[in-house]
Amino acid sequence: MKTMVTVSPNLLSRHLNTPLLKKAYSVIESDEETMELIRMANIMAVHRMMYNDHGIVHVRIVAGTALELLDLVLQAGQIPSTLHDRSAKNIDEAKLVVLLASYLHDIGNSIHRFNHEQVGAILAKDILDRILPDILGYRGKRMIALRQEIMHVIYATEYHTNCLTLECSVVKIADGLDMSEGRARIPYKLGKVDMHAMSALSIKKVEIEKGERPIKIIVRMDDMAGLFQLEQVLMPKIRTSTIQDYIEIYMILPDKTIKYYPRYE
Repeated sequence: MKTMVTVSPNLLSRHLNTPLLKKAYSVIESDEETMELIRMANIMAVHRMMYNDHGIVHVRIVAGTALELLDLVLQAGQIPSTLHDRSAKNIDEAKLVVLLASYLHDIGNSIHRFNHEQVGAILAKDILDRILPDILGYRGKRMIALRQEIMHVIYATEYHTNCLTLECSVVKIADGLDMSEGRARIPYKLGKVDMHAMSALSIKKVEIEKGERPIKIIVRMDDMAGLFQLEQVLMPKIRTSTIQDYIEIYMILPDKTIKYYPRYE
C-alpha cells in the first residue's frame, strides 16, 4: 500500500522511532551551540542576504524528508554506505548520520554563505566530538568514523560536489525538496522579488511516495514559474547524488500533470 507524505516539519516525528534516534534528537535540539549556529545561519541568509529560510524549520524539514527518502531506498534493497563500509554497525547508526548531518548541514552560513558547506563541515567537528559520545554511549574508532561520515554529508551538500554515500544523497536531495512557498515568504515580505522567490511562491506542496521507481516526488504548483526551482535547485542535487536512477518527478498544475523526470525512459 502506497503512503504519500508531505514535505513538512511534521514528517520528522514519524522517524524518531528508535531509542538512538530519540536520544539524538533530544541531544541536538537541546545543544546550545548547535541551536545558536542555526539561528545565526538564518540571520546571515535571510536578514542579511535576503535568501531563503535556513533556520530550525528548514533543518527539521530536511531531517524528516531525508529519513523518509532513506526508508524508501532501503525498501528497494539499497544498503547504507556506512553499513557497507563498516562505519556504522547497524541501520540505526546509518540513520543517525542522516539525522545529525541534516541538523548541521547549514551551520556554515553562520559565518558566510560563500563556501558554507566546507566551513560547516569544519565547524561540525567539535560539536560532533562533544555530542556523539553522549548519543552513542561510546567513544573510539567507530565514533570517529561516524563523525567523518557526517562531515562528508555536510561538505557534499554543495551543488557541484558529488555525494559518495547513500546517506549523503538523501540529505542533499531532501535539502532541495524544501522548496515550497513557505521557504521564500520571509525574503519576499522583506522586499526580495526575484526568480527564486517567485518560483518558490508558486510551489504549494511537495509530496513523496513510492512510485514506479522507489522515490516518486510530486510537486504541486500554481504555474510554470515553479519549474525554475526544479531545474536550478533540485536537479543539481539529484544529479550529484548516488540515487538519481531511483527517482521520478511529476509536476501537478491546475490544468495538467507533467512527468518532469526522467523525461525519457
